[in-house]
Amino acid sequence: MISLPVQIILAIGLDALAGDPRWMPHPVQGIAALATSLETPLRRTIAAPRLAGIITVISVLSVTAGVSALLLWAGQSIHPLIGDGVAIALLYTSIASRSLTQHARQVQQPLEQHDLATARQRVAWLVGRDTDQLNEAKITRATVESVAENTVDGVTAPLLFAVIAGPVGAMVYKAINTLDSTFGYKNARYLEFGWAAARLDDVANFIPARLTALLVPVAARIIGLDAHQAWVMWRRDRHQHPSPNGGQTEAAMAGALNVRLGGENSYFGVPAFRPYIGEARQTLEARHISAVIHLMWTTSALVASGALASWLLLAS
Repeated sequence: MISLPVQIILAIGLDALAGDPRWMPHPVQGIAALATSLETPLRRTIAAPRLAGIITVISVLSVTAGVSALLLWAGQSIHPLIGDGVAIALLYTSIASRSLTQHARQVQQPLEQHDLATARQRVAWLVGRDTDQLNEAKITRATVESVAENTVDGVTAPLLFAVIAGPVGAMVYKAINTLDSTFGYKNARYLEFGWAAARLDDVANFIPARLTALLVPVAARIIGLDAHQAWVMWRRDRHQHPSPNGGQTEAAMAGALNVRLGGENSYFGVPAFRPYIGEARQTLEARHISAVIHLMWTTSALVASGALASWLLLAS
């Protein structure tokens, strides 16, 4: 049987090489489908929407953990190598570094060709704000913010959960994150029903977000960005975000890039202002997308290395 650290390393390598092929069904799709299928019957059965939401979260996490454990057991029962293959596959689907990179590059390429129409269309795949009137700086800002925040959700948090609790832990984290993406909205429909999903996601990301942010200055130093400013902006602006966790990496990465994030956005035609993060020492341009991608990969490598080294130290 392959050890957990080797399984994780192989999963990281597989993600770096293959990403998320469109033809391949992804567990997140199944988790989201299960969550949405439970909403209506549970709302009808349970009068209190918050309690219905709590039951939905418990149900989805239980099914996710149970199915993941069952797949691992079935694979091991057939042959240890098949069990290893199932473990690596589950870990691989929990990591999204290549997918995140591809989405960001798809915005950067038309920006570099001054094709704002295509860039606006593609950045809408990454963010929920209105994009039809964005200029180059605002398109770049949206992309940088998405990469910075999703460094935790899509890469470092699932890696940390994998080190702590193996493939089942990684899949449970993805379920938590998917539940938040499905129900964690502060609107009339989900303010109560989505309360548990949103709060659980905040708890699950609390430590990963801060560990990741603390390593951003180190990563910035390695790749020649502004490590000092990354530290200063993290200290100053990490709480300038609607999410208790989202501002951690955004602040550190804004400092490393010497740019300012946040500001005016529009959602369904309604203006909204997000507090500024970082200082506008440089004008946001397409090249900053490359920089934040490199920063994401380097930071993720540091998190993975540190987590795996800790596992080996504790296991010895």
